[in-house]
Amino acid sequence: MKERFRLKLTNKIGVIVDSFGIGVREGLKKAKEVGAQGVQIYAVKGEMDPDNLSPAARRELKSYIESLGLEISALCGDLGGHGFQDRAANAAKVEKSKRILDLAKDLGTSIVTTHIGIVPHDHSGEVFDAMQGACEELSQYASSMQGYFAIETGPETSAHLKGFLDTLSSKGVSVNFDPANMVMVTGDDPVQGVHTLKDYIVHTHVKDGIRYKEVDPREIYGALGYEPMDHGKIAEMVRSGEIFKEVPLGEGKVDFDAYFQALVDIGFTGYLTIEREVGDQPEIDIRKAVDFINRYK
Repeated sequence: MKERFRLKLTNKIGVIVDSFGIGVREGLKKAKEVGAQGVQIYAVKGEMDPDNLSPAARRELKSYIESLGLEISALCGDLGGHGFQDRAANAAKVEKSKRILDLAKDLGTSIVTTHIGIVPHDHSGEVFDAMQGACEELSQYASSMQGYFAIETGPETSAHLKGFLDTLSSKGVSVNFDPANMVMVTGDDPVQGVHTLKDYIVHTHVKDGIRYKEVDPREIYGALGYEPMDHGKIAEMVRSGEIFKEVPLGEGKVDFDAYFQALVDIGFTGYLTIEREVGDQPEIDIRKAVDFINRYK
């Protein structure tokens, strides 16, 4: 416990509104109630789809969020499927991703988190080339408006992800660091991962988990030749606890004393955004998560 009281977190706490499962407006009010300063919102379909929000509706939503004393830490623009591995699907996905970043900027944030598909080890293959081309276009677009597409950690090790990011011409494609995904899927060390990816981390998720057995990340996150990524399927895997399990903060294998210290050490000042993808009592779990983080402040 000594470590916990030595470090002093100053980061704002965010909550993924969708984790409450009660809709955007009610979720925003609930985020305020549980003590968050910011929120992350899925913006792929339904009422938050950029196509469904007029300029007036965007101004009204931004004003409403500000009236609650909240700000947006990021939007989630994860389009699922095979990420950007399938060249034939990339043009439409890149265009949609750009529109989500436009929406993010209109709502007062510069970050859109996403999954891009698992980065292949073979840099000379067709899949790597398709992913690299799509991410290069997104990176340049984001940089042109001082924004970021933040890739969520988990599908590959931090060193492998850094190797891919280093091939891009700007940091417009960066990292949304999720320590639990690393623990649950690749078995990578989140503390080392923070230092490896220190130049790219623009947003984080606060989540905890346990891995029970090794698994091919392609079985979880999808890849060409495998089932496409499906959030519902992943949530069911997490819930069943057969391969890995997401658990409340402090009950899993993420060493938060060392992890938070690593974020302080690299000078990360962005959001710590709570994600709770499973459980029958998300509000209770999220309140506990806010209290857990506040103990480090």
